[in-house]
Amino acid sequence: MLGSMMDMPLLVSNILRHAARHHGDAEIVSRRVEGDIHRYTYADLFRRAGQLADALTREGVRPGDRVATLAWNGYRHMELYYGVAGMGAVIHTINPRLHPDQIAWIINHAGDVHLAFDLSFLPIAQAIADKCPTVRSWIAMVDADRQPAAAIERLTNYEQFIAGGSTDYQWPEFDENTAMGLCYTSGTTGHPKGALYSHRSTVLHAYGAALPDAMGASARDCILPVVPMFHVNAWGLPFSCPLVGAKMVMPGAQLDGKSLYELFEAEGVTFSAGVPTVWLGLLQHVAQNKLRFSTLQRTVVGGSACPPAMLRTFREDYGVEVIHAWGMTEMSPLGTLCRLQNKHLKQSDEAQSKVLEKQGHAIFGVDMKIVDDENHELPWDGKTFGNLLVRGPWVIREYFKGEGGDPLIPDAQGKGWFPTGDVATIDADGYMQITDRSKDVIKSGGEWISSIDLENLAIAHPAVANAAVIGVPHPKWDERPLLVVVKKPGAEVTREELLKFYEGKVAKWWLPDDVLFVDAIPLGATGKILKTKLREQFQDYKLPQNDGA
Repeated sequence: MLGSMMDMPLLVSNILRHAARHHGDAEIVSRRVEGDIHRYTYADLFRRAGQLADALTREGVRPGDRVATLAWNGYRHMELYYGVAGMGAVIHTINPRLHPDQIAWIINHAGDVHLAFDLSFLPIAQAIADKCPTVRSWIAMVDADRQPAAAIERLTNYEQFIAGGSTDYQWPEFDENTAMGLCYTSGTTGHPKGALYSHRSTVLHAYGAALPDAMGASARDCILPVVPMFHVNAWGLPFSCPLVGAKMVMPGAQLDGKSLYELFEAEGVTFSAGVPTVWLGLLQHVAQNKLRFSTLQRTVVGGSACPPAMLRTFREDYGVEVIHAWGMTEMSPLGTLCRLQNKHLKQSDEAQSKVLEKQGHAIFGVDMKIVDDENHELPWDGKTFGNLLVRGPWVIREYFKGEGGDPLIPDAQGKGWFPTGDVATIDADGYMQITDRSKDVIKSGGEWISSIDLENLAIAHPAVANAAVIGVPHPKWDERPLLVVVKKPGAEVTREELLKFYEGKVAKWWLPDDVLFVDAIPLGATGKILKTKLREQFQDYKLPQNDGA
């Protein structure tokens, strides 16, 4: 027997329709690449996204066609999100921090038919336009009077393009499993692979992300996504914010500490989200200028592990709640977020902090487990660590175009689980903690050492701005940890002082065998430390002679 409910597909256009109808005057504020501030509402976004959808239809874009973007967070990018996906096509967000040759490869692999770009990325468009034969038009996202005179064939202007559409566009209904978004992995080894999201998975993800024990987004919030819209859909915020009717503030290209702080204060931001490297810059600016946050209440930190020292600084010095999060491109991206449960509220601050340092609890829609190398499930005791597997309605079952074959690992019941490539523990309450990437874990004498734990401790030292730990070959122990450190400006610390800083905090055999000071640590296109580059850089490094025990 089937239920007797209305059959209404879960489509992203319905999220925007809801926002326009029930939160129509909520603001979207954008700092534009042109340098000024743009303001309008969800009602305006709904109208212009429909106009864009109609213009694309008139230009011959069909359901399933891919339309690409090279753009910062801003109102036009939001219009593309909803206009492209809402008409049944696929919005393909490209990370402009990748190498131009890799961007061209991604565009050709996706078969993009149009590409919209912010003026910041005009040099990229000029460099690759001749290499991308499927792109029918290159759309500069700028006012018509600021249109660049560039040597790009098929160059057009966004405002002139959108003017070709009707403001009375009727959003179509179709199967909720229809593809709506395409995002490629960062491709640290080999070519990137595409994750193709559906309307259903995206709407469910938006619901899950907004839950109280996840991001807790509401119409009372003013939300500034620092995480770029080209980085896994800004962790779903372009969908969760309209879903709840929150005010949105878009930072554009200026993501330095000073620019973010000024925007936070000017617009009354209550909630933000970004990677640790961004927050390091913000905290440094606030501390150096003896500033306070007048409205900021909480922030999500993800993309890579949040150093406990950063968590404590936000919480103890500024009264800002840090929500540690974990996910990946293949998961749309959210998997876990760390919020305290009722049982934790009576615990000491130290005990609460130990919980909050973990990547968190699975939100409904995600299931997870840890297994050994033979895929036998391991206990949830907070100590045993193994390979982390996940499944759920917003987790991919395969990559775009079937690249790489079937990635899923079947269990005894034949259900497929996605291998995340992370090594983790899960405690009895279901809180997960990443101990390493499987490719980064240091294997010393048959035992595993967590590079993340060692990095977090190093960053807690007052003289350290950033740190990375890699395994380097050792004749007796196979691998031993090497600590690579960037010092804070004007700060001094020695190798011996840093090694002493570890004493009593980790097992003796975990202590790094050496410390190297560098001017900068290589970061990837999404702000993560590039361990592959570090391993290449120090592949011939010889550790000082000791027994590593």
